Amino acid sequence: MSLLVVGLSHRTAPVTVLERAALTGEVPVRLLHDAAASATVSEAALLNTCNRIELYADVDKFHAGVAELSLLLAEHSGVDLEELTAHLYVHYEDRAVHHLFSVACGLDSMVVGEGQILGQLRDALARAQEEHTAGRGLNELFQQALRVGKRAHSETGIDRAGQSLVTFGLEQVAAGAGEIAGKRALVVGAGSMSSLAAATLARAGVSDLVIANRTRERAERLAATLGARTVDFAEVGRALTEVDLVISCTGSAGVVIPAGQVAAALAERTATTPLAFLDLAMPRDVDHAVHELPGALLIDLESLSRADAALPGAGDVDAVGGIVAEEVAAFGAAQRAARIAPTVVALRAMASEVVGAELARLEARLPDLDERARAEMAQTVRRVVDKLLHAPTVRVKQLAAEPGGASYAEALRELFDLDPGAVRAVSGTPVALGEQAGPTKQPASGSLAGGAAR
Repeated sequence: MSLLVVGLSHRTAPVTVLERAALTGEVPVRLLHDAAASATVSEAALLNTCNRIELYADVDKFHAGVAELSLLLAEHSGVDLEELTAHLYVHYEDRAVHHLFSVACGLDSMVVGEGQILGQLRDALARAQEEHTAGRGLNELFQQALRVGKRAHSETGIDRAGQSLVTFGLEQVAAGAGEIAGKRALVVGAGSMSSLAAATLARAGVSDLVIANRTRERAERLAATLGARTVDFAEVGRALTEVDLVISCTGSAGVVIPAGQVAAALAERTATTPLAFLDLAMPRDVDHAVHELPGALLIDLESLSRADAALPGAGDVDAVGGIVAEEVAAFGAAQRAARIAPTVVALRAMASEVVGAELARLEARLPDLDERARAEMAQTVRRVVDKLLHAPTVRVKQLAAEPGGASYAEALRELFDLDPGAVRAVSGTPVALGEQAGPTKQPASGSLAGGAAR
């Protein structure tokens, strides 16, 4: 497997670019299928969150893969390729694995250590499985990334300060509009982020919790679990006059709460505290012009990205970094060892065929041998062959687990003149004769614009 990651995130792109590049509706599915259908890609998965868009692919050619995935991201996001390229980063093979494991541990999140990314990774894998764009390679990789993320949270204190984006956002709201407890709150949307927001508000002790969603049934199901009430989506404007806090995350392609609607609500409100908005959507749900309205407080992803998140201790970050490095090395060694296995199996199968043919020829020349002699002779020949093959096959497995180990498998195939078709039959990989499995030298990870790796 030659893993390639091409993406952009809050670390490389301003929120305005992330907003324009946001993939909504059926676009992520179309992007997945187009990526998997590319001539350079055999498997594909998409991690698509409010502050991150990353394509993971098993490719046979590095440069062609980068070009193809970059073009697909531009085409499906609607952002010009030249502009998008300035914000893209690329990671390849072990560095790509390191990036994914770091993401799973929350080290690359806007709020370092947050655990919500694990659910987003599960969703990314589930979608790739449902759309049949992920094969064994990406399945194993993402499953391992989830295990690494769980290990980081269980073995370190990374999650003590690692808040969810909702929690961090509410802290910013409280700093500008007072304590959350006792407020009247409206949640717009009923997806995973909105559900998390509603549950967080309920735990924080809001006095009244209202949920609005385009599909009323989903809002009612969520409200029933939290003891909240619902309003029709068309009544959001009226609900603004009755609440103190609004959290919105709908996944809509355009603004859901316009500035004019907020201005009208502010004119009718009698409360002296600001009408606070926490907009966690990408693209944004709340009109950016709300920032300018007297009596309104808008906290969105742009302002959250500028805020100083409460970071976990340096010791926890270092500890998680050590876990990631250890797991990347172990995963790489296992992957490289797995590549040699079909060659070893094919070699032993060839040796078994040779032994069988030679024994059959010997029996034809010595027909008078009794059964006991035949059995002893067959056991002796097989024992000799096993002993001759034992040391080189064990050693080649050890060597194959090291970086560059693929060359040892190739040497073994050449030295024993193994049939490529036999090796492919063992591995189950349909590779055309003469086709290369992919580049073995890793280009450095980094920005497509020439920056350092993120």
